[in-house]
Amino acid sequence: MGCTAAGGMIMKCWNAKSRISAYLDNAMPVAERQAMRQHLNACRVCALESKEQQRLRQAVRSLPRRIPPSDLALRLRVAASKVRAEVRGPGRWPRFRDRLSLALENLMRPLALPAAGGLCSAVFLFSALVPTFMPTYAMARTASLWDPPTMLLTEPMVKYMAPIAFGGDAVVDVNIDDHGCIAGYTILSSTGPDNEQLRRSIENNLLFTEFWPATAFGVPVSGTIRISYRSPAGIDVKG
Repeated sequence: MGCTAAGGMIMKCWNAKSRISAYLDNAMPVAERQAMRQHLNACRVCALESKEQQRLRQAVRSLPRRIPPSDLALRLRVAASKVRAEVRGPGRWPRFRDRLSLALENLMRPLALPAAGGLCSAVFLFSALVPTFMPTYAMARTASLWDPPTMLLTEPMVKYMAPIAFGGDAVVDVNIDDHGCIAGYTILSSTGPDNEQLRRSIENNLLFTEFWPATAFGVPVSGTIRISYRSPAGIDVKG
């Protein structure tokens, strides 16, 4: 059923499917129409395709006709006039402005790539040279062993402390880093009926305590601050 012949004309399935619409419209030569008819009688697939298209045509023809509005032509003319006016512009100045803008855009386009390349090169060179300045910057933030002790060296200080009661006495050394954060603590001595409860009270107090870091010549550095907790409510701070 792949192909049929009539009057010397061979009709294949792919050709028949592409010519079904012309066959239904009776818009093909007599010999081709006869070959098409014989092919549809012999090929069930193409016959089903022809019946489906014929059924679709009948369904479309059965739809009610839509009557266009009476002022449709007038509205189309008005819309066309508006488009024509927008294309032509109100005068010579908008056309001149558009041409000037296009000319400037075409002039600057060849310069855009070299400018972008120069910017990328500058950023790359700056990124490559930044590490060469790092030793000097790091040296400024690091206290030297040969620096003599002066009043420019300050100890850590308490910025804020929460009022938490204690059930004993304790002396704690708190290590403060250069950002003012607690790096660790050591309980030097403690007295009380419940040392574990006292330790939790100390940790709760440190949790809500803020510090100013130590400084060396105005640069924040790490340091140690000593805090004495006394019962019932007493706290001494010593750098």
